[in-house]
Amino acid sequence: MAQQVRGVIAPGRGEPVRIETINVPDPGPGEAVVQIQACGVCHTDLHYREGGINDEFPFLLGHEAAGIVESVGDGVTDVEPGDYVILNWRAVCGQCRACLRGRPWYCFNTRNATQKMTLADGTELSPALGIGAFADKTLVAAGQCTKVDPAASPAAAGLLGCGVMAGLGAAINTGGVGRGDSVAVIGCGGVGCAAVAGARLAGAAKIIAIDVDDRKLGLATGLGATHTVNGRDGDVVEKVRELTGGFGADVVIEAVGRPETYEQAFYARDLAGTVVLVGVPTPEMKLELPLLDVFGRGGSLKSSWYGDCLPSRDFPMLIDLYLQGRLDLDAFVSETIPLDGVEAAFDKMSKGEVLRSVVVL
Repeated sequence: MAQQVRGVIAPGRGEPVRIETINVPDPGPGEAVVQIQACGVCHTDLHYREGGINDEFPFLLGHEAAGIVESVGDGVTDVEPGDYVILNWRAVCGQCRACLRGRPWYCFNTRNATQKMTLADGTELSPALGIGAFADKTLVAAGQCTKVDPAASPAAAGLLGCGVMAGLGAAINTGGVGRGDSVAVIGCGGVGCAAVAGARLAGAAKIIAIDVDDRKLGLATGLGATHTVNGRDGDVVEKVRELTGGFGADVVIEAVGRPETYEQAFYARDLAGTVVLVGVPTPEMKLELPLLDVFGRGGSLKSSWYGDCLPSRDFPMLIDLYLQGRLDLDAFVSETIPLDGVEAAFDKMSKGEVLRSVVVL
């Protein structure tokens, strides 16, 4: 029998979010119902509210979540009721061309729940990234549940579900940061600060955090940046070169998603260095670079989607590092808020006042 729970929906483009009664059906084959304990407020949720993803309103927002599996449908074997899980939006299919080539972190056919959650009047909801976790409970594909050590705080663990994993993975998985490397990170919001933490985990010798907000640079320093550059204080490219013996950084991670900062990243890297784009551009943005420079500087220009992560591999490993005190996920939790605090959290996020507000249920 379907359950009725509270959920935060975006009713229409640009409209304030509100709490509604949500119908959550019993899980069908390959599905699971998860009782949500905590869910981070991500920029992607704001993009959904603003119509920047698509126009399939109303949306059930929230996706950076941790919770307890309540029930599972037929055929589910990887998780069972009572398991503590982080939700992910890359439930690999195992059958697409990426999976069959042994690259499941690029899965082109990730799974979501087949059934729809609805409003009380039967209106079907579009769950953000196939999750919809600003709710007491949500319905997902069982493959979206990654079991981790239950000793981890839900408020911190859930952030691996999107933004923090995106940044960590941009450094470790996509950028391939290695011991002794120099790394520059442009943009030190939640994703950029996570990239700083990832570079530190990977053993980078020099980590240069770049932003126009000294508060964010302070947060990046706490997470492992060895140097900071305020972009308002001069030429970013020249300052990175000054800090790297005149050469540029081995890996530059662009966590803003704008043409001007991408160009900075391109020229701030060493010859044969790597640029990783993890910031999300808007559809109208265009980039112009001299093709001869693209050829002549060599190296790699990469995009990082979800940090090229494989949740079943990366989430348990990162939670273990967190519990060992080697990865400070708690530092990303700027505040904990109730379910009715999401709209105010969007405002704080837009003003750069928080790394993450986290709804605790």
